[in-house]
Amino acid sequence: MSYPASEFVPLGIGFLSLSINYFVQGGEGLFGGPRHNESKEATEKALGLWGMFLGGFGQLITGIYLMVGLSWFPVYRAAPPLYMAAVAFTIYGIHWIVMGYRRYRGHDSGPDAWMAIPVLGLGVLGMISFFKAGDVPAGILFIGLSLIYISEIYYRFTNNPFGNKAVSFFQLLTGIWLLYLTYGVTLNLANGMHMWI
Repeated sequence: MSYPASEFVPLGIGFLSLSINYFVQGGEGLFGGPRHNESKEATEKALGLWGMFLGGFGQLITGIYLMVGLSWFPVYRAAPPLYMAAVAFTIYGIHWIVMGYRRYRGHDSGPDAWMAIPVLGLGVLGMISFFKAGDVPAGILFIGLSLIYISEIYYRFTNNPFGNKAVSFFQLLTGIWLLYLTYGVTLNLANGMHMWI
């Protein structure tokens, strides 16, 4: 059975969902607000929900959609680096579901130190894969993701507050880049523009 090739890769969904999550997580971590409820527990629960649903499910759906479009119904033929994107969206999505749920329930964040090591490895793998494929904007994204997890490792193993601010800073910076990528992918596919992505 033959399937028609599709140009409409669902990258915008994954980019925008992670961008929103990083704005929420990074903005709160850097600026501590705005808050409408002074309860730290209420803030943690709200951050957990954003992590689970935008960072988690938004990316997981994108990763599964890509993997199915590459394997079961091969409609994305001309884009082998999409396999790397499918792996990354899926793993980052599952990781954010766990992180968001942990935060929502108020569980210990200590194990996140060990999680950050292989997730940093995924960031480095993404850099290698996308830069080797000539996709500089995606390679830049994975630099941002790697900087988040380098900071996360430092923060979780040392408990130094500077590390937490670094995580938040790189989340917000990467969130801005993800928003740009969302515009680029959407306008290029939907409107025939030629933004640098």
